[in-house]
Amino acid sequence: MEKKPIRIAVVGVGNCASSLIQGIEFYRANSRKNPRFEPLGLMHVDIGGYKPWDIEVGAAFDIDRRKVGRPLKEALFARPNCTKVIYPNLNDSAVTVSMGEVLDGVSGHMKDYPEDRVFLVADEKPCNVEKVLKDSGVEILLNYLPVGSDQATRFYAEACLRAGVSLINCMPSFIASDPRWATRFEEKGIPVVGDDVKSQMGATIIHRALAKLFEDRGVRLDRTYQINTGGNTDFLNMLNRDRLKSKRISKTEAIQSQLGVPLEPENIHIGPSDYVPWQNDNKVCFLRMEGRGFGEVSLNLEMRLSVEDSPNSGGMTIDAIRCCQLARERGIGGPLLSISAYAMKHPIVQIPDSEAKSMVEDFIEGKRER
Repeated sequence: MEKKPIRIAVVGVGNCASSLIQGIEFYRANSRKNPRFEPLGLMHVDIGGYKPWDIEVGAAFDIDRRKVGRPLKEALFARPNCTKVIYPNLNDSAVTVSMGEVLDGVSGHMKDYPEDRVFLVADEKPCNVEKVLKDSGVEILLNYLPVGSDQATRFYAEACLRAGVSLINCMPSFIASDPRWATRFEEKGIPVVGDDVKSQMGATIIHRALAKLFEDRGVRLDRTYQINTGGNTDFLNMLNRDRLKSKRISKTEAIQSQLGVPLEPENIHIGPSDYVPWQNDNKVCFLRMEGRGFGEVSLNLEMRLSVEDSPNSGGMTIDAIRCCQLARERGIGGPLLSISAYAMKHPIVQIPDSEAKSMVEDFIEGKRER
């Protein structure tokens, strides 16, 4: 029997949402044109009978005046978005971007930067988010709010609980990994995935793999740093260091979890370093690891990684959406352990990546996680 489309809503029509939705259309269009099309860049083409192009957007929320009230297919390319264009000819989905709640979603320091680089709050009354979610028939909400939007994230999590909609929390305000929120979603029988999406081949996943390699090969990691630069609104937003507490926790715990003996705080520094406007959505990671091997002889590793930041998480999110939909169909509520550990930096339980991948495969086949 043919599956009906997975209807999602998006909070934050920024670079990540733009890359994800363009990517879905890219794979849909090419699969129709060419039956032998090989969809590169995906971890899974089929999850429980769902292909990437079986996802459709039913609602979108933002606060920027260049996006609110505009058709979604136009808003995805509006400033300050600056990601690479994957597929410009988006279908007319009839979705208009609704005005969301601002709360703590906009950092005050952005007023000091050019308008085409910052958020410009629309002079509109916020919509009734719960009503929009119910009326649009969406089943899953993706949270792409800016880092540090803790109040706003909690607001949308509450709306999901009231509307019976699942939350995939792609940013580091802790919901799925907070036992109090996890319990509320479980009691309601609503699946939740989070927190803080990993990139497909990004700084955190590579740093985790190398930390695990040091550990497995008997090399004691003594100190490490991961410094990142970029020119999108995410990096500009994170110049306000007051918004970075949960982000640093998320990224640091993702690495520390791979070590038998965690490093002292002074020996591990992980997090955004600076905003370089001309990089746009290009993210550059500088990684250094210092350790001791046989005979306590010193060694060190340095690496530079350059990626387009927003498309880099699209494949993870597409898998999270489809696994979340399977959980809804199977009547599973609360945090989804396997896909959260696989696709997120700060799941409720940290699991080695190879084991998490196997758990996802088991989940797709219908085996229980707990």
